[in-house]
Amino acid sequence: MLPSKKDITKTIQQYHFKEGLTQEFEIIDIQDLYTKNKEQLTTPHRTGFYHIVWFEEGKGTQFIDFTPVSTSPGSLLFIHKDMVKQFDVKPEFKGKIILFTDTFFSTQQHHSSYLNTSVLFNDFFNVAHLQIQKDNSSPIASIFSQLEIEFKNSYDEYKPIILQNLLHNLMLNSERLYRIFHLQEIKKGNALTVLIQFKNILEIHYHQCKKVSFYAEKLHLTEKKLAKCTMETIGKTAKEMIQSRTILEAKRLLAHTNLSIKEIGFRLGFDEPTNFVKYFKNEENIIPSTFREMHQ
Repeated sequence: MLPSKKDITKTIQQYHFKEGLTQEFEIIDIQDLYTKNKEQLTTPHRTGFYHIVWFEEGKGTQFIDFTPVSTSPGSLLFIHKDMVKQFDVKPEFKGKIILFTDTFFSTQQHHSSYLNTSVLFNDFFNVAHLQIQKDNSSPIASIFSQLEIEFKNSYDEYKPIILQNLLHNLMLNSERLYRIFHLQEIKKGNALTVLIQFKNILEIHYHQCKKVSFYAEKLHLTEKKLAKCTMETIGKTAKEMIQSRTILEAKRLLAHTNLSIKEIGFRLGFDEPTNFVKYFKNEENIIPSTFREMHQ
């Protein structure tokens, strides 16, 4: 007898980088990826690696953490490894995807620092998305081509270093273009450094602790100093950032799993289901079960 839909465990799939490669870096044709992995691509999922997607032809809509992102010829999309993504079920476009891990890119200290602070993967307001010339005459298209050529070369000691440097150049040129057209930008400085450190620690502990004092202590700051840094950069208090991260995970679990409301509440650090329901309603103005009905 086949199991009923209620008996089938529904989770957010987590995918890791393909094993057995000489380096954790790939450039893949979008159509080839759809041919081999359409079900995985079009179902909400997480990955342990970053995506840079270049849509050369056609249009589509990709969903990144409940945000629909419309893509057209010349679109370049930057997706952080921790985001829950779902690609268009009708792949009426052509293009390429660069996939890479922290391990691959961050062998050099300045690369690691750049990846952790670049607006392309750390935009606190939007999913980084830009448009390049359709005739492929932009520096970004040229670097993309150089990456493809080097990726196809036989492996030697120089290949990963050349790929890292070309990838870094691709992101630098993309960030330059992104800053021209996106005016809502966080200025670099000590406050931004604190914000990113707070974000990284929050990613580890948000489901365990929701007290600002806990994170301030981890950062060796006073609560007042932490609040000042978050307000200066993104106009939110540290408490609001904790709430936003908790609610985002709650939405992910409500929409993409069949865990009970009680189970989700426990996963997010709430001892009583009623406390989770109140917390969610205060933020979203609807109860969790209603949100689930709307998104499943």
